[in-house]
Amino acid sequence: MSDQLMLLVGLGGIFLGVVLLLATIGVITSERAQVGRSLAAVQAIQTAPQSLREDLEQPFNNRVLVPALGRLAGIGRRMSPSGQAGRIKRRLDLAGNPPRWTVDRVFAFKMLGLIVGALAGIGLSLALGTSTLLGIGLTAILTALGFYASDIVLLHLSQSRQDRIQKDLPDALDLLSISVEAGLGFDASLSQVARNTTGPLAEEFFRVLQEMQIGTGRSDAMRALGERTTVPELRGFVTAMVQADSFGVPVASVLRVQAGEMRVKRSQRAEEKAQKVPVKILFPLIFCILPALFIVVIGPAGITIFRNIVQGQ
Repeated sequence: MSDQLMLLVGLGGIFLGVVLLLATIGVITSERAQVGRSLAAVQAIQTAPQSLREDLEQPFNNRVLVPALGRLAGIGRRMSPSGQAGRIKRRLDLAGNPPRWTVDRVFAFKMLGLIVGALAGIGLSLALGTSTLLGIGLTAILTALGFYASDIVLLHLSQSRQDRIQKDLPDALDLLSISVEAGLGFDASLSQVARNTTGPLAEEFFRVLQEMQIGTGRSDAMRALGERTTVPELRGFVTAMVQADSFGVPVASVLRVQAGEMRVKRSQRAEEKAQKVPVKILFPLIFCILPALFIVVIGPAGITIFRNIVQGQ
């Protein structure tokens, strides 16, 4: 091996050693710096006030999301007309008070939807390259839709729940009437119906029983049930039971009459829906079914006539 090659190998080894030494020193220094920062953070937390440490120990939701929703709820209350909180509370009662749905959260969701709708409108306007007037209109529509989205969802939940109550009421009254005629008291019969059925009506009966267990009178609990619903049949049943309790009328006879009326009304609703079917199917028949039928039936004849005319010319 020549002297020059040995010299180059030696210089390369020295350079590699210096690089490894500097890398090792850098790693050790970085680790020490990280450990120092961690120790400083721990020491800062330990020396911080008790209230600050309690705040830092709370989950992210409690520290950030809940205060943010609270601020949005306050802004939503100020932007909404007076009495809106009462209407939202009424709508929540009709919807069965879904879990984690409160008046403040509805206001917060309204403001959050407003912000998201405005940003979406601006973003779509810029992405599509629309004119200024069209962009303003799109942004306004999406903003309004985002602001009222929570109201629309809550309205749908309340209406579907009331429809379910109206559908389940005749069967529940039949079971309640049979239980009372079998010798059970009204409260025990109501409990029997609530345990053996499912759905929002069973939940309402359970709530009536709970209110009576905490000391509320039967009449007051039944009136509260009538106030939590928009179903006319259920309100009529509540009125009849309150009057029976006030005047001492036998409950079994009242329930028998109410159950018969509910069955008749259910049959009438079914007949009404059946009579509405021809009117509802008229527009799909005219605009969807008949054009397709004409194309299938008259189309081949039309093509044949056109070909004959062309060949005759």
